[in-house]
Amino acid sequence: MFTFDPASYVPYRNKEVLERCRNIKREDMEKHPNPNFRIHVTPAVGGIWVGDMVARIVESDLLDKKCVMILPNPCPVDYMAVAESINRLNVNCRNLHVFMMDEWADQDGNIAPLDYPAGFAHSNLKYFYGSIREDLRPPIEQFHFPTNENANCYSKMIAECGDGGADICYSGPGWAGHIAFIDPCTPEFGCPPIEEYLEMEARIVTLHPMTIMQNSLHGCFGCSGDIANVPPKAFTIGPVDVKNSKNRFEMHSITTMGTYSSWQRMISRLVLYGEVTPLVPSSILQLMDCDVYVSEETAKPFGCDELMGY
Repeated sequence: MFTFDPASYVPYRNKEVLERCRNIKREDMEKHPNPNFRIHVTPAVGGIWVGDMVARIVESDLLDKKCVMILPNPCPVDYMAVAESINRLNVNCRNLHVFMMDEWADQDGNIAPLDYPAGFAHSNLKYFYGSIREDLRPPIEQFHFPTNENANCYSKMIAECGDGGADICYSGPGWAGHIAFIDPCTPEFGCPPIEEYLEMEARIVTLHPMTIMQNSLHGCFGCSGDIANVPPKAFTIGPVDVKNSKNRFEMHSITTMGTYSSWQRMISRLVLYGEVTPLVPSSILQLMDCDVYVSEETAKPFGCDELMGY
């Protein structure tokens, strides 16, 4: 047998756990020892997410109660679908409060401005807020995004607005296992005991190289591996903001432009069934009450394909 250790930059390196996770079968994907960590394998995840957002916003209108959401970006197609549903149903969004979970930053930690085309706040405000009919929109002050001015108090802003925490936190894992931009092996988060880790607040972080590589394959950076065009740092919510949320909705469904190829197929298994550790930040969800939606494409088995080559 030819054996080797993972490359030094790979965050999680326990070969026994990695081998177990990569061999989890499709029929076992919905099983987990935490009964409150509910894993659902489904053909399409995006529609379920859109439906959940619309349902919560409708409820906030009908019951006249605040709805505080932590949202990922950029997801323009999904957010336009949410906005179109709101418009067709004439849902008043006066009670909706949005917190964008992360944003790009430069090498000095300066958060990207709203006119940065690849920016997350730029995308959300343009395709979500901007797509809601003007008479149904909440005040712009209720759409919160990270800035240089609020970076040090963002977690406190979420807690204050949501009476302790957001009503719902939507998320999905990155290639290195991040949730939001809570990356592994960063000097800003480190790898403390899990109890301490879960209390860490929002901050500027140095991105893991795998996060840079992942994002170079996404649309806002041209889907072409232009790693020098991806900012080196970012602002992110902290683990405490995930922990304090009243509900959590995790999505595993990213493929490369709709093909079989997917960097998310392995990290999904490690997040869901591996060790709970800051080396795989999204794994903290295993300790919580959470609904996870995994696409059939992500749940497919994988291994060496000799004929495929490159």
